Amino acid sequence: MSRYSINEFIKKTEQEDKGEGFFELETPRMLEVNLNGQVWAKAGSMVAYNGVIKFVREGILEHGLGTAFKKALTGEGASLMKANGQGKLYLADAGKKIIILNLQNESIFVNGNDLLAFEPSIKWEIKLMKRIAGMMAGGLFNVRCEGTGMIAITTHYEPLTLRVTPGQPVITDPNATVAWSGNLQPEFQTDISLKTFLGRGSGESIQMRFEGNGFVVVQPYEEVRMQEKS
Repeated sequence: MSRYSINEFIKKTEQEDKGEGFFELETPRMLEVNLNGQVWAKAGSMVAYNGVIKFVREGILEHGLGTAFKKALTGEGASLMKANGQGKLYLADAGKKIIILNLQNESIFVNGNDLLAFEPSIKWEIKLMKRIAGMMAGGLFNVRCEGTGMIAITTHYEPLTLRVTPGQPVITDPNATVAWSGNLQPEFQTDISLKTFLGRGSGESIQMRFEGNGFVVVQPYEEVRMQEKS
């Protein structure tokens, strides 16, 4: 059915309290934050709210000079905002699918473009991939989240999680890599044959290599966040 009366449309799409707590998925692509205090969210992700909520963009020195320096290198992609107050806050990011993860004294790396929101109990730090910064314009950055609490990440379409086991490394395209377990430290490699086959400037000639014991999350979509330096 694609035709509705006004009342039918309202009934089908109306906001609904599901009683799921601080983070609640109103739709697969819309996050409701039942705010009574503070939440960190990706800058520009607010689509609506009710109640009394104040938004503050992350101060450049709030997390020290080290983070400020990394932000200068990575641009605006990792910009965060604090929402303080009481009410319902609705977040979304370009229609991407939202996944809520409940960390239990755990850590996870999330690509800086794919972190939507997290509770204030989560410790976070922006990490710049230094080696790839010399290979690609702008480099590649991610955010390490650690502790106990909820985080919301986004993916284009349905994500796939690949297990990384000793002796069985997983190699991914950086532009399709969303997140990985906090104990893994990816290395970067250049595939000369792929570079020749795909032509100069293709991001797929540079790959992320995960070794050890953990997991890596990929999406069926390549976000072109990097362009090869000439």
